[in-house]
Amino acid sequence: MVRKKLGKSVSMLLVFLLAFPLLTGCWDRLEIEERAVVLGVGIDKANPKEKTINEDVSHAKDENVEQLGLIKITVQIAVPGRIPLGPGEGGGGGGGGGGPKTVWVVDAIGSTVSDAFNVLQQRVSQPLFFGHLRIIVLSESMARRGIDNLNDYFRRNPEVRRMGWMIVCKGQASDIMNASPQLERVPTLYSMTTMEQAVKMGRFPNDFLGIFWNAVSAKGKEGYLPYVVLMEDQNIQISGLAYFNSDKLAGVTDPYDITLYMGIMGSREAGGESYVKIPNSNDYVMVQSRSRKSNFKTRIVNGKPHVTINVLIEANILSKSSSNTELDKNVAKLIERQIEKNAAKKYKDFIAKIQKSGSDIFGFGEHVRAIQPGYWNREVQSAEKWAQIFKETTVDVAVTIHIRRIGMKAT
Repeated sequence: MVRKKLGKSVSMLLVFLLAFPLLTGCWDRLEIEERAVVLGVGIDKANPKEKTINEDVSHAKDENVEQLGLIKITVQIAVPGRIPLGPGEGGGGGGGGGGPKTVWVVDAIGSTVSDAFNVLQQRVSQPLFFGHLRIIVLSESMARRGIDNLNDYFRRNPEVRRMGWMIVCKGQASDIMNASPQLERVPTLYSMTTMEQAVKMGRFPNDFLGIFWNAVSAKGKEGYLPYVVLMEDQNIQISGLAYFNSDKLAGVTDPYDITLYMGIMGSREAGGESYVKIPNSNDYVMVQSRSRKSNFKTRIVNGKPHVTINVLIEANILSKSSSNTELDKNVAKLIERQIEKNAAKKYKDFIAKIQKSGSDIFGFGEHVRAIQPGYWNREVQSAEKWAQIFKETTVDVAVTIHIRRIGMKAT
């Protein structure tokens, strides 16, 4: 009986001992007011004249690390208590209006991204927190210099979410960090919303940080980023694709090329519009794509990769230039054939333009690597070698268009 009671007591003691660590609470908690929450980061090449003597934080003055080049970071830090929690709270903010600022914009200069953030931390009393970082803006000059260092810094930081966005801007990234758009009280959220809505409306492919970093790491594919321009009214406009070769910006496409890229890649969300001349007529119709689908086929022809792309697009006719034009099934078929001819040529011209840079943003190399492993292991093996082979890869594009709607009234 005594042993039974003793065993029961030992069992209860073990239960309490096991449960005790779970009852300790948040022993390492850090209140949100005690953190400097970084919402957005702008990165520019810095002018040596901008650096002050007080910015030698990570190294001694005689170490001469300035030969690495200087980087200027501009960050938006949330001001505690001023971020609106609902549509009816407060006015003004970081955007339009005269209310209190919702973000604090501060900058720092360093030889590397890590060095610049170290300098910044000296100016901010609370520890920097990147868990709510939503957008990283690179100036075009910074992107052409190379982004391997900053990619490495942000990828190693466990607080940085892969669902954020990285964009390349014309001019200075600091200008976008200091902009105050009228439609959003938190400027960084406006930029992020611009990108997310463009994806939903089919006007830009989904390319958040995680997707971009996967492309950068692949042997047979290169990454691309949105290219934006800051307008006079403080909003940003998506003006093309900024495509990379290795870690350096190789070029920027025209705005219309975004639609061509999405068609080649078969992005289902479609929002592109274009005018098409009706065959045997002087009239035009505006056609909008509603959905897309594509597939790649790869084979080796005469010792070189050959890619065949089949693109299927469903579209609607939105309007016509003349009320005298009658739209029926026969006319719709003529319009379909005309679009197929025009689209196939535009796709091939676009691919040829990108091939000149050796930047395989289409991922042809990944298809060759998967479908033709023998050729890849024998002839390619590395991303640098594929960049050269990509320039000589032959591509055929076949386009099929189905017009589903021609309007409530055809005539």
